[in-house]
Amino acid sequence: MGDRIRLSKIYTRTGDGGETGLVTGERVRKSDLRIAAYGDVDELNSALGVVRAANRARAAGAPDRDRFEEWLRDLQNELFLVGSDLACVLAKRPAPMKVAGEAETTRLEQRIDAMNAELGPLVEFILPGGGALGAQLHVARTVCRRAERAVVALAGREPVDPATLRYLNRLSDFLFVLARLAAKRCGEPEEMWRR
Repeated sequence: MGDRIRLSKIYTRTGDGGETGLVTGERVRKSDLRIAAYGDVDELNSALGVVRAANRARAAGAPDRDRFEEWLRDLQNELFLVGSDLACVLAKRPAPMKVAGEAETTRLEQRIDAMNAELGPLVEFILPGGGALGAQLHVARTVCRRAERAVVALAGREPVDPATLRYLNRLSDFLFVLARLAAKRCGEPEEMWRR
């Protein structure tokens, strides 16, 4: 089992008064910017769970089904790292703590470049959609943007690892391009914005 966390009890009653504990031991109000930031990251992770379910509902052997599943699973695991990091005061973050950093951001950029090479240039804004899978990816993208804004707000108050902001920024770009590729793979047209 290694370094797995075991949860023997789900409720603790320690948050009944409107406070919660951070990984580094501090108690903060549940309305704190830090809690909002990692709460939005948690919501994004849940949205990606819905995307994964939609992807798995596609027929076995559907174009890119397995590749999308692998990528989405990677993202969900990385978002746990982001949430854990945000649940720490940066100055007190445990040294061995694994975070989503430059390697993960670089991998997102490489995947974006590969997808864009296949998709070609985008000449107009598109309406969020592109079939059920594409539309759910667009919802995840907008939740990612909200999470990024929450982390920016937190960073305006106290130090946040800059790698976290870069990762979330690149992740929203990745989800946008993946939504476009999903539409293409599912045979769904992209609807252009009519001015």
